[in-house]
Parts: sequence; structure tokens; C-alpha cells
Amino acid sequence: MTYKVSSGCCYSIKFHLVLETKYRRKVINPQVKAELQEVFINLLTKWECELLKFNGEEDHVHLLIDCNPKICISTFVNNLKIVSSRLIRKEFGDYLAKFYWKPVFWTGAYFISSCGGATLEQIKKYVENQGVDPNSPDY
Repeated sequence: MTYKVSSGCCYSIKFHLVLETKYRRKVINPQVKAELQEVFINLLTKWECELLKFNGEEDHVHLLIDCNPKICISTFVNNLKIVSSRLIRKEFGDYLAKFYWKPVFWTGAYFISSCGGATLEQIKKYVENQGVDPNSPDY
């Protein structure tokens, strides 16, 4: 596992984010998907984060993000949704007008899950065994 170093901390924070289109409308065609990827890359760079993987289907997208520890996740996700929605509606307004009569794109909810190199059970065992000799039978 690789770690990033910032002033005062060493970190590895990765999470899986899923965003759904409003009413699960199937509006994400290949052109919209390609534009969304570019928008997310640019936004994440501004937040000092990195888009590790991006994909999706007609009604939702998946982002695997390497995150900076100084961000507030709810603020960060809401910013991604607001800015990407605005830019996509600006670029594909005529196309989206066939699906939405209001200026919307994403649903209000989202899915987010942390992910990393160690399982929860491995981390629990590591914490429990602090101060225990690794060669002892209790380890």
C-alpha cells in the first residue's frame, strides 16, 4: 500500500462513490459519460484528490477516489454533484430537456463506502495486539 504525505500527516484514504441521476432517468450516454469523467478529474484536482477509476451506466456513475484528509466528505460530495450537474446541463441542455423540465441532474442521495488495503477484521486484530509480542501465543 502506498501512502501520501502532507504537512503533519501520512495517509491513504480511498472511497467508492455512486451518484444516481434524478428519477433514475437513463440520460448518461457515452458523450455525457466522457464529459462527466473530465469534470470529475478537474474538480478532484482542485480538492487535492485523485480519481482512480470511473465508470457507470445510463442512470448512475461509480467513482473510486483517493481523498485528501482535510476535506469534509459531505461538503465535498455535494460540491461534486452541484458543479458537475451545472456543467453537464450547460453542455447538454437541449438533450437533457427531453428528460427533465427542471434544472436537475443528480438525485439528492448518494452511496459512499470507504475502501482500503486491510479488512476491518485485520485492523481490529492489529489494534487489539498493540504491545503484544508477535512471537507470543496470544498474538
